[in-house]
Amino acid sequence: MNDGKIRYFSMFTGVGGFELGLEDKGECVGFSEIDKYCSELLSKRFPRITNFGDATKINPRELPDFDMLCGGFPCQAFSIAGKRRGFNDTRGTLFFEIARIIEVKRPKIIFLENVKGLLNHNKGETFSIIIQTLSELGYDVQWMVLNSKFFGVPQNRERVFIIGSLRGESKPEILPFRESNKSSGRISQLNNPRHSNDRIYAVDGISPTLNTAQGGNRQPNIITSTITTENAHVFGKNVTARQAFDIASLTGKIRRLTPLECERLQGFPDNWTEGFSDTQRYKMMGNAVTVNVIRTIGEKLLEASQEK
Repeated sequence: MNDGKIRYFSMFTGVGGFELGLEDKGECVGFSEIDKYCSELLSKRFPRITNFGDATKINPRELPDFDMLCGGFPCQAFSIAGKRRGFNDTRGTLFFEIARIIEVKRPKIIFLENVKGLLNHNKGETFSIIIQTLSELGYDVQWMVLNSKFFGVPQNRERVFIIGSLRGESKPEILPFRESNKSSGRISQLNNPRHSNDRIYAVDGISPTLNTAQGGNRQPNIITSTITTENAHVFGKNVTARQAFDIASLTGKIRRLTPLECERLQGFPDNWTEGFSDTQRYKMMGNAVTVNVIRTIGEKLLEASQEK
């Protein structure tokens, strides 16, 4: 801890979702990101933080000391959208790069994110190996599936979050989230004024999960409308599911989400990925963590550390 902040090392950093979520609670001592475009964005947004590059080539003994290791390790090997090859896929084995660094640096906290499909991949064996590995390294583990739509963004995005606490240290109760967390305001309501407009992201007002949409015409679409009724949630408007379908069929007003909207659906500041092609911007947001979720968990982590 330094000045009341958690010192952390960020792996598979992407475009800085953990960094934005932890900015008031953490001090990043370094990144690990290999993607050309993400690395360029990180150098622009966080010019004072060193990118240690390829995780497979990092010498843990050359890293600064840190209290927490965090990251959304590559999920293509476990996602239902991929071939689900898990540890038979090179990308799946990148979890072991996390384990390799943990073994040497012994951070007090581990904060990881992955797709929900990780839980049942290979009938649950893959997830069991991950939890067992962390346990053998000396960590008590908490995990929970959280949906971004309950954290102030209109996107249906279920992700599993894993919190590891070094055995022998006090064990903070971070997960699961209890009802008191919702009532205390940590989990925002869906009708966040920041997003108010007359757009329907789906018939229930919630966008489907953003994917990498790498130029393959797979970007989520929305239905545009200006009518008002009393049912399904819309940003500042209400419309029934039936009316939404009628609007789509009668007017044809269906369009692709813009990169800016994808940034908002992930809780990023407007134009965070500006300066890159739309293809890269969609990919960046599809791979990103939802900032609002990271911020909420980060608050609990900091509170727990200050209670010691």
